[in-house]
Amino acid sequence: MAWIYLIGAGLCEWGWPVGLKLGWTEQGMRWGWVAFSILCIVASGALLLLAQRTIPMGTAYAVWTGIGAVGAFVLGLLLFGESATLARFFFVGLIVVGIVGLKLASPE
Repeated sequence: MAWIYLIGAGLCEWGWPVGLKLGWTEQGMRWGWVAFSILCIVASGALLLLAQRTIPMGTAYAVWTGIGAVGAFVLGLLLFGESATLARFFFVGLIVVGIVGLKLASPE
């Protein structure tokens, strides 16, 4: 169950950078998106707390941030037209390999 919490925490990590990106425009603050970011941060932290009850802290934190980083990368490509270079995909792939490796090496 801890790994499900951890994956959920990582997925919530996707929401807050998107909310922050959409929360500030040329017209000013968009409070709905800022509130969405805060909700995602709180949910992510709460799920990480639950996951760390059985998953080692270093592993949980690395996987949590890795899922968040990969998700933010993909959402940046899909939603904001960020550059999709081979080098960027390669290095994000290394993060994915690290996440999978940590899961496989987990004592649980």
